[in-house]
Amino acid sequence: MASTPPTQGSSGQNTLPLFYSNLVPLSSQQHAGFGLKTRDDMAFTKGTHAIPVTVDEFTVVQRHYPIVFGLGENPAPLALVGLQEGQNLYVGADNMWEANQYVPAFVRRHPFMLARLQPTSEELSLCFDDGAGLVTADAEQKLFDGTDPSELTKNVLQFCEQFEQAVMRTRAFMDELAKFDLLMDGEVTINREGLDQPAVYRGFRMVSEEKLQALRGDQARKLVQSGMLGLIYAHLFSLALISPLFERQFAASTASK
Repeated sequence: MASTPPTQGSSGQNTLPLFYSNLVPLSSQQHAGFGLKTRDDMAFTKGTHAIPVTVDEFTVVQRHYPIVFGLGENPAPLALVGLQEGQNLYVGADNMWEANQYVPAFVRRHPFMLARLQPTSEELSLCFDDGAGLVTADAEQKLFDGTDPSELTKNVLQFCEQFEQAVMRTRAFMDELAKFDLLMDGEVTINREGLDQPAVYRGFRMVSEEKLQALRGDQARKLVQSGMLGLIYAHLFSLALISPLFERQFAASTASK
């Protein structure tokens, strides 16, 4: 049901994150006079059912989407926006995200992101997805005032920097979950009138409540003091939204027949 989206590999391979096709460093020399077009729709998100989120977003995301964890060596927290591969149930026929539904920061950051230009570099540079067609020479919202970043670019850079800091906090959270060995393979079974047999969803990870309750007192105190326990319960409470998400999925599949 959920899988960890691709990320940039530490070996320097051109493995780009979800939604990105061609990263280009933003340069006042190469992109003088360029600007940012206003995004007309969210069609670029229609082909995914799981979007990465950071721990900074958990308290908001838990009210809108189930939060699960991906598979693989470096699993990330994911907001489920669908239950079938390649289908975002919150982007409608008009290609717009459903009103009053939270849009994850990972989506709002696009087409920009911070990236290392060289695998060995410690410095992150502001880049954009050239394939998105949003950074162009004919856009009115300019990215530079002469050779200096415009206010727009400064705001973009600040957002991307804050996002990277949140990513670091998320990685630390995931490292602690691994140390406590709290994750287990997830499985959700849904029984519903109209189904010949129960719907079973797998392919994600979740926190084991049994393991959580079995923690020693000093371990539990560490979770409380670090703020991790609140994040864990935000994740666990959000799983109740899988049933409404299934109803949305069922309605969509019925309507398409």
